[in-house]
Amino acid sequence: MKHVKKVSRRTRVMAGGAVAVAIAAGGFGAYSAGASTDSAPAAAVAADAADGNLAQTNHLTIEAAAKAADAALDEAKKQNQRVTVAVVDRNGNTILTVRGDGAGPQSYEAAEKKAFTAVSWNAPTSELVKRLESAPTLKDIPGTLFLGGGAPVAAKGGPIAGIGVAGAPSGDIDEKIAQAGVAALAG
Repeated sequence: MKHVKKVSRRTRVMAGGAVAVAIAAGGFGAYSAGASTDSAPAAAVAADAADGNLAQTNHLTIEAAAKAADAALDEAKKQNQRVTVAVVDRNGNTILTVRGDGAGPQSYEAAEKKAFTAVSWNAPTSELVKRLESAPTLKDIPGTLFLGGGAPVAAKGGPIAGIGVAGAPSGDIDEKIAQAGVAALAG
């Protein structure tokens, strides 16, 4: 067994302070290195864009995601369903998830996975369930859920988001509620 020398509290505080200063100085250097006053970096970005090295994509705003979720929850209320609604961006990252009053605890994760699945294939999850017959290993892809209730949101021919709903007694009802969220963004 190794003997550890006791260090006074003052020494520990001084050493910790020195480490904190070193980390802060390093962070400051990193921040200041990224901030340039000349126009060369802007010119380099313009050249990259001109060369086709950058792509621009469309993403839903948080306001649009909230509008879609509210419309879906309103539809759920009309149908007397207790559901969770999730909206994910083009990359499958969750923008927001809202668990409606009385929705079951399992519905939170299921809604997010349905939204992720819908945007990943740019198709309603009810359609994707049919693809499992010819490609059963699709269901093994992490983060996906092949049950009705997910709907893609598209703009300019490409997927920009997914809306997932879970908690109703059937995927068909979940998907009808998700489609109400999609419709709210179209109008």
